[in-house]
Amino acid sequence: MTDLAARLTYACADAFESLGLERKWGAVRRSDRPELADFQCNGAMGSAKQAGRNPREVAAELAERIAGQEDIASVEVAGPGFLNIRVSAQALAVRAEAVRAEEMRGAAPAADRERIVLDFGGPNVAKPMHVGHLRSAVIGDTLQRIFRFLGDDVISDVHLGDWGLQMGHLVSELEDEQPGLVYFDAEYTGPYPDEPPVTIEDLGRLYPQASAKAKSDEARNARSQKAVAELQAGRPGYRALLRHFINVSVAALKQDYAFLNVRFDLWKGESDVDDLIPGLIEDFRKKGIAREDDGAWVVDVSRESDKKEFPPLILMNSRGGTGYHTTDLATVVDRMRSITPAPERMVYVVDARQALHFEQVFRAADMAGLIGEDRLEHIGFGTVNGPDGKPFRTREGGVLRLSDLNAMALEEAGRKMAEADKLPADMPGREREQVAAQVAVAALRFADLQNTRTTNYVFDLDRFTSFEGKTGPYMLYAAVRIKSLLRRAGDEGHAPGDIRVESEAERELVLALDGFGGALLAAREKRMPHILCEHVHGLAQAFSAFYGAHPIAAEKDPARRASRLGLSEAVLGQLECGLNLLGIDVPERM
Repeated sequence: MTDLAARLTYACADAFESLGLERKWGAVRRSDRPELADFQCNGAMGSAKQAGRNPREVAAELAERIAGQEDIASVEVAGPGFLNIRVSAQALAVRAEAVRAEEMRGAAPAADRERIVLDFGGPNVAKPMHVGHLRSAVIGDTLQRIFRFLGDDVISDVHLGDWGLQMGHLVSELEDEQPGLVYFDAEYTGPYPDEPPVTIEDLGRLYPQASAKAKSDEARNARSQKAVAELQAGRPGYRALLRHFINVSVAALKQDYAFLNVRFDLWKGESDVDDLIPGLIEDFRKKGIAREDDGAWVVDVSRESDKKEFPPLILMNSRGGTGYHTTDLATVVDRMRSITPAPERMVYVVDARQALHFEQVFRAADMAGLIGEDRLEHIGFGTVNGPDGKPFRTREGGVLRLSDLNAMALEEAGRKMAEADKLPADMPGREREQVAAQVAVAALRFADLQNTRTTNYVFDLDRFTSFEGKTGPYMLYAAVRIKSLLRRAGDEGHAPGDIRVESEAERELVLALDGFGGALLAAREKRMPHILCEHVHGLAQAFSAFYGAHPIAAEKDPARRASRLGLSEAVLGQLECGLNLLGIDVPERM
């Protein structure tokens, strides 16, 4: 129990217990009225009602028992029985020193740590990623960073879409363009060429061509469906093409993800579980979970208690084909068998519009005994919209590619830095490029993550790349300013020293530092990265107020100067840590 709220909660719980009341009433949180108190405890009212006593009398007895403790400067009874608590300067100084010294910068591991598979519901092979993939990438990556930081054992999987109709479109369209390729010779079994017959540009062209043709020509669509069926049945040439499509696509995907600081442990796709599907379907049949329906095999996942209709999950269609439901279930089987020890939870970071799909899959997995439904989570999110409130598109009306978005952000970041004159004149070109990339990533990630995950937001690159306001570039500049301050102080022979808390601005800054652990635990529990964004932004603002209120390196009193430098060092450590958990790297200088 390192943070102040936890320590005060323990003291108040002791006081309640000494009065013969339950310890649960001792919960302490930050005050709703910071001008009156640092923390408050509201348990006197609930406990008094339970015990049939006067709330203010109970509060007064509690105040008497905790007053004078080392962490408490004052405690007052307010309103119908609130306890308003002001923390001692010594307690704040000790807390700030702990933040400065601890590797976790004031946070602590979660008590309920788990082994988690985090599924990003990744992009489809052969389709360029677009702006809609931004959210899954940065939300999922931030969650995996927070989980790991707080002690969870995480295995992240991009989970590529590489097994659907788009593969049939690609195979058949490529055959139309290059019918002489050995992959289309049904009699040939290999070996097949190591070099792919297509580039990522080819894939980006072939799929839309085939898709457009299939929409207006039923015979053309049937060819694609036939190609999918043969692919899934194991036709060697088509399987070899699939591997080429995947390899070419993954190479391009890794570039886009790397720009955004997103990494995965596994690059698996739906095709990786193909061999498990026959056994999965047979298992569902034997258990009486699947039933035949006009040639298809389906699973009824609806319940009497449902307030809305749940359509059956289709395990296998009447043509013998399988879709996302089946591959997702087979992926659950694969993870439970291949990951040791087996995962305790699977978390899917996918667009909220897929909620019904995951509800069906989770129910079916539970029915078959693959994993409990309560161990499966869909972490849905809203859409990235244009000014018209609809999903964001280019001026031409097309979907904006993620690679183009990254390039736009990089260009805009460079322009904004030049306008604001944010880079030293002697900074080499390569370092300028690196800083521009860091600013671009900070702009994109913070702009997305600061929004409540479940809401939509409007894409505004001009605002996102600004160095003013609640933006990623502002956060970088706040951290770099502290680095510069400490560097100049060191050049002048001034070192950070023991922290003392004397002024109101210093108190507010340490109280901001103290909230880091609670913010992280809340972000983890609620799967809401914006809570961490709120914390780091609030910390930057608290430091700005402290910086404006006091001289730091220029302070004449040596002990006070050393203290303020020490406090600045604590803030920088936590700010960099928090930004790193958001996937944002801080430059050395700007």
